[in-house]
Amino acid sequence: MSRLKFPTAFTILFGLIIAVAVATWVVPAGQYDRVMNDALGKEVPVPGTYQTVESNPQGIVDVFMAPIAGLYDPVSYSANAIDVAVFVLVIGGFLMVVTRTGAIDAGIARVMSALKGRENLMIPILMAFFAAGGTIYGMAEESLAFYALIIPVMIRAGYDSVTGVAVIMLGAGIGTLGSTINPFATVIASNAAGVPFTDGIVLRFIILAAGWAMCVAWVMRYAAKVKANPDASVVADLREEHRQHFLQNSNIDEIPEFTRTHAIIMTVFALVFAALIYGVAALGWWMGEMSALFLAASILVGIIARMGEAEFVDNFIDGARDLLGVALIIGVARGIVVIMDAGSITDTILFWSEQAVSGLSQIAFINVMFWLELVLSFFVPSSSGLAVLSMPIMAPLASFSDVSASLVVTAFQSASGLLNLINPTFAVVMGGLAIGRVPYDKWLRFAIPLVLLLFVMISIALSVSV
Repeated sequence: MSRLKFPTAFTILFGLIIAVAVATWVVPAGQYDRVMNDALGKEVPVPGTYQTVESNPQGIVDVFMAPIAGLYDPVSYSANAIDVAVFVLVIGGFLMVVTRTGAIDAGIARVMSALKGRENLMIPILMAFFAAGGTIYGMAEESLAFYALIIPVMIRAGYDSVTGVAVIMLGAGIGTLGSTINPFATVIASNAAGVPFTDGIVLRFIILAAGWAMCVAWVMRYAAKVKANPDASVVADLREEHRQHFLQNSNIDEIPEFTRTHAIIMTVFALVFAALIYGVAALGWWMGEMSALFLAASILVGIIARMGEAEFVDNFIDGARDLLGVALIIGVARGIVVIMDAGSITDTILFWSEQAVSGLSQIAFINVMFWLELVLSFFVPSSSGLAVLSMPIMAPLASFSDVSASLVVTAFQSASGLLNLINPTFAVVMGGLAIGRVPYDKWLRFAIPLVLLLFVMISIALSVSV
């Protein structure tokens, strides 16, 4: 008799679309009045203006249209998902072109040789790097470019694909959770709440440092267990499949020669990622510019490796094909918010949250606010989208409980960052797991205990700060 298998990411997300569509038939439709916020350049809801509107329940046609609309509708005040999907496909092409040169495999072998016996040092160093990206500029979709680079390194070091996924997802995630100057979470939320974004920054640094230490300890402990006993891996049943996929061009038992051409290609490789980070952080790049960067880099690498035109095109298309599923997942995940907005229940859920925190004591208020933002993050995974949606309503309520609005901002970004470590409606989570070939249930098994520990830590920090 065959064993029941946990459904794939596509099935989970499509099931959520159906569930939200059903909710539009029973949840009252409503909306807030909105006004333009010049500082944000966006319309924001006006507190106290919620009103019921004519319902617009979503039917079977809407359910099947949602994943399609999710790709090109600018939902949740964020970029079109098609931009992110194209970025993912171009990354796939770039990585395959570089991989087929043999440079990545030779470079990994050299790093492993240099770190012989000290491979575990990669974990805190890399997680510090990704946490910096998260806290400074909210690294999210950009992190998808790193999975195909980091996971082979971790597998060759004796760990597994979950370790590679965790280094990136938890690293960038804890940075976003503990955002300090992140313009897409802290700054937008503070502006919407009417306070300077530097208010409360000390607490956010504390949450960032404590969360980073907890995540590093969790990943290093797990990695050590896997290295000592590969059967301890949560993806032990997929070990050979992962080794063949991520080390497809290498003989695992041999150290390939690292040639001068390999060195030039890896230098270009490193410079591309440095340019990516600088472009996003300093020049305001988004998906179009980043996609163009990787396309240009692909052509440059092909020229350096003396690839023929046909060989280059074949390699690029093969890489894009490998990440096609990731690109499609992004649209399906966005489809959930498309259904909510079309059914006019997003503002209703926000209104219920507003009612839930009214009149509470200080500690109760900030903790209930944290819990409610966790719930809202499931429906609006975009940190900037949730900030614009919820802060104009929730932040003014803080004064009635004698709580600072900056603490509400901290509760918001902590909740958004925490849930987005495991949120199935967050395309970055499902996309990263798809690239790493880690089933969603396996990731939950690995991450849920850590998320609960972080939940307790954040609750204590918020309560003490009141």
